[in-house]
Amino acid sequence: MKNNLRIVFREKEFIMATRVNSTWPLITEQVGSCGAYDYVEFLAEYAPFGQHDLENLARAAELHRIGIIAKVDYANRAYVSQKALASGFQGILFTDHVGADEVEETIRNVRPACPEYQGRLGFVNRRWIGNADLSSQMDYARDVAQTVIGFMIEKKEAVDHIEEICQVPGVDFVQFGPADFSMNCGFDKSKQEDAVREAEETVIKAALKHGVSPRVEIRCAREAEHYKTLGVKHFCLGSEIRILKDFWKQEGDALHQLLCSP
Repeated sequence: MKNNLRIVFREKEFIMATRVNSTWPLITEQVGSCGAYDYVEFLAEYAPFGQHDLENLARAAELHRIGIIAKVDYANRAYVSQKALASGFQGILFTDHVGADEVEETIRNVRPACPEYQGRLGFVNRRWIGNADLSSQMDYARDVAQTVIGFMIEKKEAVDHIEEICQVPGVDFVQFGPADFSMNCGFDKSKQEDAVREAEETVIKAALKHGVSPRVEIRCAREAEHYKTLGVKHFCLGSEIRILKDFWKQEGDALHQLLCSP
């Protein structure tokens, strides 16, 4: 059960990811074949999927030796994250948490239920990473404990408690969510750009201070320049649905204009 994503977090200076909505394994394979990305984030919070899909996505990632994580809903986070890990996912991104106690509780759900790790996840006979042999319970516990864990910081209360959240053992990375943060504060982010930027930089600074990787989501490579000056080394570039819509809109409008011009 070699968790390549854990190795990436331990050894690489810069980390690159992208997001997919599709359960078609070919999409994950296409990302892997680019040779530029360290892992794929499957947006389980948004997309329809079944447990067979989770296994097939994990296999596709393993085929190209990239990592794969699942972004999961808050309400059923324990169930979905445990099933994703048992299917072969190497990490989980949790949403909507607001305080350190809540973060600690969630991490226990994906830690092995043995004295060393004080978790709640038992000895689950599934495929895991690479369809690993689960004959040794202590090897299983050790390997499950290598799961990479991230948290979205997307509520005002979470930003207020970011120092405490970043000090919880087991938090590997955090990502500020401007849209959810703005809605939670009661305004559109386009109307309060300075407040949103200030909150994001607060999250980034706290993460770096406590040795947690701050991840940022960007739509194009040039957007990384600003974040690089802040010390960010972990980037998620693009999202499948947005990438497709941007192309269809921009190129479709351009083609329409060309065809309709005299």
